[in-house]
Amino acid sequence: MTITKERKQTLIGEYRRAEKDTGSPEVQVALLTTRINGLTEHLRTHQRDYACRRGLLMMVGRRRQLLDYLKRVDPQRYLELIHRLNLRK
Repeated sequence: MTITKERKQTLIGEYRRAEKDTGSPEVQVALLTTRINGLTEHLRTHQRDYACRRGLLMMVGRRRQLLDYLKRVDPQRYLELIHRLNLRK
């Protein structure tokens, strides 16, 4: 359910835009997507974990905000990111 330190560093390495980049929208969306996928698996076995469900919905909303920002600022980066993460389409 949580992301290990090694997994987080790998994701940052895959999605960063520059050498010391850790906070770009691409990195943040990739980290949130990994956490969302983990919580989704957790909720498949624990359907009544409402606190987890609330956290999941807040993460989905945060990811949506970041994706909307990226779409507004640079549509090409947005399309590449959703293709790499297999979101939608």
